[in-house]
Formats: sequence, structure tokens, C-alpha cells
Amino acid sequence: MKKILSKSLLTLTIVFFIVGFTTSAKSLIGYPESSLADPATKTPVLNPLSVTYPESLKDYRLQTKDYIKSYCKKNREYIIYIFSKGKKYFPKAVDVLDKYDVPSELQMIPVLESDFNANAVSPAGAVGYWQFMSELANDYGLRITKKYDERKNFSKSTVAAAKFFRDQLDYFNDDLLLCVASYNCGLGRVKTSIAKSKKKNATYWDIKKFLPAETRKFVMNFIALNVIYVNYEAFVNKELNFNEPPLIQIASTDSTRTKDSLCVTPL
Repeated sequence: MKKILSKSLLTLTIVFFIVGFTTSAKSLIGYPESSLADPATKTPVLNPLSVTYPESLKDYRLQTKDYIKSYCKKNREYIIYIFSKGKKYFPKAVDVLDKYDVPSELQMIPVLESDFNANAVSPAGAVGYWQFMSELANDYGLRITKKYDERKNFSKSTVAAAKFFRDQLDYFNDDLLLCVASYNCGLGRVKTSIAKSKKKNATYWDIKKFLPAETRKFVMNFIALNVIYVNYEAFVNKELNFNEPPLIQIASTDSTRTKDSLCVTPL
């Protein structure tokens, strides 16, 4: 009798364990439960889509999630405007960046530098889409004359930018954010910040506090625009959910979502 009771208890324990595990697993992957059903139609309602990060930025989710969430709210109209304008430029930029084997996420630099304005001129004298100073432009093969300035030519200036970033990535051991920071405040300032951090293999996060506020904002906006880019349809439909844990990434990994809604080559 005792053996029978022991077997029965063991069986019940296993059943409860399996049921509990299955329920937890469904919850973990965002499976629609009956509690999420629309009370009027009884139709299951899916959770808002979790945010997918580009491969090169996926390790920075915790440091950037709150910033991107705020950026989405404050700059919604601008983001929609600039991404619409970018339909003409993003595919061209990605083709060139891929050719020179540098991250396609760098296609966002002209957004940050010039809003895709060929005639943009900074107070320091930087010109064009990528805001090259004349000396650096000459170093990377861009011709500048009184009649014609190749910094205003998107294709040619993007080739120069790709070559520049290829060299920068080599210098910074493929640390993309250090390259982006350097593009904004200069190599010398980044090198000084690395020295101040007193770390042998310092990352951007190690030197962040030593960089100018403008550069910190530049880097964070770079990350924000790239994350929004790969979640663009969800962003437009206000479906992004920044509160789900990093594990829940399955809902928005289909790159066709971005391609169909933005009509540009996905990252």
C-alpha cells in the first residue's frame, strides 16, 4: 500500500512539474495566454514587440534601453522624416560600407552629421554629407576645388568615409563605438580619454565620462537610430516594448519587417 501511495505521489509531482514548466515556458516566450484575450472578442492579444538590436550593438542593451525609449518619444516626427529621406541614401551607403568590410550601422553617420544635406557646413568648416574637414577629405581621396567639392557627392564621400572607418576600426581593435566617438571629437581626444581611464583595453563605456557631452550624445543617438532602424515598422506602429527582458527577442527578428515598411536594405 505504501509503495502504491509513493508511486502515486511521485506521478503527481512529475505532472505538476511538467504543467508548471510548460506554463512558465509559454510565458517566457511571449505566448498569448487567455488572460491576454480581448474581453469583447475573446481574441488573444499579443504583447507589444520586444526590441531587437543590431548584432554589433546587442551587448549594449542595458546601457542604452532607457535612452532609446526616451529618444523615440521625443523625436518621433524627426525620425519618421529623416528615415523617409534616407530611403534614397541608406541602400547606397550599405553597398559601399559592405564593399569595404565595415559595419553597415555606420550608414547613420550622415543622419547625425548633416541630415543628408549635401550643402551642410559646420562652424569648424566641415562640409557635405559626412562632414569631412578639408585635410581629412584630401587624405582619403576627395577632390576640393573652387568649382567642385566631392564632399558634396554622396557616393564619393561615402567611399572616403568607408576607408576612414576601416582604418579607425583597425586602430581601435574593431570597437565600433570608439570609432564613432572619434569621428565626433577627434582621435586625439579619444586617446586622451583612454589614457585617463587607466585601462589597458578600454571600451567606450570605460572612457565615456571623460568625453565631451556632445560626443556622448552623438554616440547614444547613433545607437538609438540603428535600433529604431531594425525595428522601424514596430516603431511607426508604436508597438515597441522596452520593458521585456533581453531573452525575449523572437517577435521582431524578421528583417522583412524593416524592408517592407522602410523600403531600404536591412542592416
